[in-house]
Amino acid sequence: MTRALKSLPRSLVLAALLALAMVSSGAWAGAVPEANSGNPGQTLEVRSLLAQGKTTLIDFYSPFCPPCVQLAPIMARLAAKRPDLAIKKVNINRPEVKEIDWRSPLAQQYQIRQVPYFMVFSPKGQLVAQGREAAETVGRWLKEAGLMQ
Repeated sequence: MTRALKSLPRSLVLAALLALAMVSSGAWAGAVPEANSGNPGQTLEVRSLLAQGKTTLIDFYSPFCPPCVQLAPIMARLAAKRPDLAIKKVNINRPEVKEIDWRSPLAQQYQIRQVPYFMVFSPKGQLVAQGREAAETVGRWLKEAGLMQ
């Protein structure tokens, strides 16, 4: 163990390790469960995930993407602050792939070339933004909710 870790209280080190394990396993998602947990990386009709009468944000991510992992608890807080918004996390990785799975059937289906990748649907189910435009929308929502500067 490094000198820096030895100088920290053991309970703090254990708590940090537990938090890291939860983040890397996807358990940290909180109010934003993984929508395709039974079949990660496989094709999926995102319209089946839409919430009636709510704006739906589809958040495509990889557990091997550091920004995606960092964003997960922030998205959970956004979901808690915005009852009009349904956030659905979709894992692009197949279980056996231990890096960002650009070749997964799901990544190929939606031509995902970067993660996180967002799609925003109106309460009536219309796709209103995806990719960069959707990321800008998410950034605006985070700022409005006081979760980002």
